[in-house]
Amino acid sequence: MLHITTAHPTPRRSWAPAVARRSRRHGARRIAGAAATATLAAGFVLLTPGAATAHVTVTPDSPTAGGYDVLTFAFSHGCSGSPTTALHIDIPDGLDSVSPTVQPGWEIEVERDPGNGLVTSVVYTTDDPVPDHLRATVTLGVKYAADAPTVLAFPVEQVCAEGATSWSQIADEGQDPHDLDHPAPFVTLAEPVETAGTGADGDDGTSAMPVALGAGGLLTGVAALAVSVLAWRRSGRA
Repeated sequence: MLHITTAHPTPRRSWAPAVARRSRRHGARRIAGAAATATLAAGFVLLTPGAATAHVTVTPDSPTAGGYDVLTFAFSHGCSGSPTTALHIDIPDGLDSVSPTVQPGWEIEVERDPGNGLVTSVVYTTDDPVPDHLRATVTLGVKYAADAPTVLAFPVEQVCAEGATSWSQIADEGQDPHDLDHPAPFVTLAEPVETAGTGADGDDGTSAMPVALGAGGLLTGVAALAVSVLAWRRSGRA
């Protein structure tokens, strides 16, 4: 049952002709060693992406200052194997509005600033804990402020049946967030796109040239009409 409440307070192989059993055994050992090395390498490739995704992440659709967007928060792990029961998402400054999306199986609690009414946090809670290694998502509809900072961090508290993980570390300037143990999900905003037809000096881009051309065409038409009327009158007198 969905419940929404509002509160105020992240190899090429080659063998020479076999001439002795010892040579064949030596070749076999070399092949086995190469196969084992290949297996270990493949295992490393398979495990590395898994380690890289052990975070709570956020994926925007169209992150532009002053614009609207949909943020998808995702996770595919629990807390040391324990299933996830809740996500507590802190909302940073720089958002004019936040609208949590109804997710089947999740209850939603919204906390607001008592002074300005802006959303300060959103909590998604489920009665059906998400098992470790299964992926789940929740989404927020947002509107960025026109003067929002370039980078917006969304600290997330991942609550599990046993324990919790705080994805709240924020990288210092010049630091790679991926080097952090528990980085906060973040969104990087693009600059607002200049409205087509708006000049650099702030006018609406309207040029006098089309107006002048239109006026010139009108005068040409009137002159042609006058010549036609005059010619018709002369032909009638003839």
